[in-house]
Amino acid sequence: MKRRDQGRSGRIPPVLRIVPALLLLLLSVAGPLLAPQPMDQPVTIPYGLPGADGTLLGGDQLGRDVLSRLLHGGRDLVFSSLIVAALVTAIAAVLGVAGALRPGFGRFVERVADVFMLLPAVLGILLVTLSWPGGGRLAIVVAAVALAVPYAVRFMVAAAAPIVVTGYVEAAVAGGERTWHLILRDVLPNLRSTVLALFGLRFVAAVYVVATAAFLQIGPQPPAADWALMIRENSPGIVLNPWAVLAPCIAIGLLAMSVNLAAGALNPKAERT
Repeated sequence: MKRRDQGRSGRIPPVLRIVPALLLLLLSVAGPLLAPQPMDQPVTIPYGLPGADGTLLGGDQLGRDVLSRLLHGGRDLVFSSLIVAALVTAIAAVLGVAGALRPGFGRFVERVADVFMLLPAVLGILLVTLSWPGGGRLAIVVAAVALAVPYAVRFMVAAAAPIVVTGYVEAAVAGGERTWHLILRDVLPNLRSTVLALFGLRFVAAVYVVATAAFLQIGPQPPAADWALMIRENSPGIVLNPWAVLAPCIAIGLLAMSVNLAAGALNPKAERT
């Protein structure tokens, strides 16, 4: 008992695990209002060092303030990743539980998922975005959802399988309850922890997929401020001003990690184990 109490006392409280994600999300949304300089106007020499002409993180390849562009560049990435994670989690939860409840439909869903899983992520992004009229953020979101759903569906089918064979679900099926009622009222409420964990994982994956697309210049185009685009644009001058590349790299990593930790903190089963 004493060792267990010590382990619990050393665990980070859930609130402290949620706060970093909330702060980063808030900073990403309100960042443009906090930018000290215009994001698209040169204020120092190209790849100026931190402190030059009042720039905290120096200048980029055109002499624009790195900090200002960093504060402008996170909003679209955050919104796109949240949309992708929410859509993937919702679609996978419904299809996965339906597949567990109806084995015939489940086998069909898994076979379709197997086919889509054979497509490499980068190739899938290129196929969707380059064939989409106008491309842009919407094409990236569609590509990210299409690539992530197959993995998430198989995950949810496996998670729902033990639930659908419990007595109360079998009684509901025998009573003639409709599939939607079974999914939304009988099975998914018992998979809340799994759904939260899936959302955290899918958000992390979405951040990297959206950032990869931006790095490949499929989505946002210069002179837009985007964290992944900043990495691509400033990589030739990383020796001259490392912060022009390191700052957006750190921002992407912290965003993905903090949201994943927050999703884990909201998982009640994880907190009890």
